[in-house]
Amino acid sequence: MKFDLFPVTVSPEVSARLPAPSAVPDLSRRSWALSLLASGVLAGCGFKLRGSQNFAFTSIAIGPNPGGAVVQELRRSFGGAVQVMDADVPQTQAQVVLKVLGEQREKIVVGMNSSGQVREFQLRLRVRFRLDTPQGRELIEDTEIMQQRDISYSETAALAKETEEALLFRDMQSDIAQQIQRRLAAVKQIR
Repeated sequence: MKFDLFPVTVSPEVSARLPAPSAVPDLSRRSWALSLLASGVLAGCGFKLRGSQNFAFTSIAIGPNPGGAVVQELRRSFGGAVQVMDADVPQTQAQVVLKVLGEQREKIVVGMNSSGQVREFQLRLRVRFRLDTPQGRELIEDTEIMQQRDISYSETAALAKETEEALLFRDMQSDIAQQIQRRLAAVKQIR
């Protein structure tokens, strides 16, 4: 069945440059075969999509600052894989205790123009944490993770740059939460 809603007249010069109708299905078969070959190569090299993390524990308490931005991101990202204990529940009821020792935001000037006006900032987010058992046995020693992003600045777009800065900090929080999760998943034994 062929639908010609908008009939088009093509000059002989243009129609000579168009591919023959029989060549078009060949191209789609060829692209289909190449995509099948590419997926076979990716599967053969061990590539797979990252699934959910496997943890050696089923419950975690997060402290001492349960309201921090990275902590909130961690709570969301655990999903149903691990039960995150509420702040009012004693930490001894959890299998492990994640202690967020510090969360620090920095905004550093890295570029100025000839008249001394700021043109570029570097945003940094540092998070220090450790993982212990409720009895105090150290599973992950004090660790610091830092993310940084560069952002240009213009006085004429100050409000837009504030929004961009907030988005970059949110992106860094998400990255750090994922890195912490990967480090927690690397703990194989909690006893």
